[in-house]
Amino acid sequence: MQLVVARIGRAHGIKGEVTVEVRTDEPELRLGPGAVLATEPASAGPLTIETGRVHSGRLLLRFEGVRDRTGAEALRNVLLIAEVDPEEVPEDPEEFYDHQLIDLDVVTVDGTAVGRISEISHLPYQDLLIVKRPDGGEVMIPFVSEMVPEIDLEEQRAVIDPPPGLLDEAEAEIATGREEAPS
Repeated sequence: MQLVVARIGRAHGIKGEVTVEVRTDEPELRLGPGAVLATEPASAGPLTIETGRVHSGRLLLRFEGVRDRTGAEALRNVLLIAEVDPEEVPEDPEEFYDHQLIDLDVVTVDGTAVGRISEISHLPYQDLLIVKRPDGGEVMIPFVSEMVPEIDLEEQRAVIDPPPGLLDEAEAEIATGREEAPS
């Protein structure tokens, strides 16, 4: 099974290094020197990681055969894809691969059916569960423990505790402006 592990960003310097937006909780395993990764688009790869280092909090990679800034810039926005055994699970029990979450039934803490997870959206600060509703609509659930307190892979369900208004706009609590100070 294939798993997107990173997206290539800007070139860094003049020797072929690129910044990388990491999309795996195991970068040391998936993005280490010698790793051979498929790419999207496929025409850009496969790419073999030659070196990697952290600079100012960003992961920088250099790939075999990419020796200058021009070659590095040509890789911008390419997705890096690792081949993963479908039976493999993350070491941390609070982590999940996307394929484990897709198609899980979503219910609220009181048991109300919400829909099914159709995709996972990886944003810079948090992930979102995209849930397909029975009526054909979608709802985006921030994948944080406060809103998704339980993932039960054996029962194939995700339990959510949404704030008012997340599932039904009519339940939204409207914030009021500041009280005006008396004159």
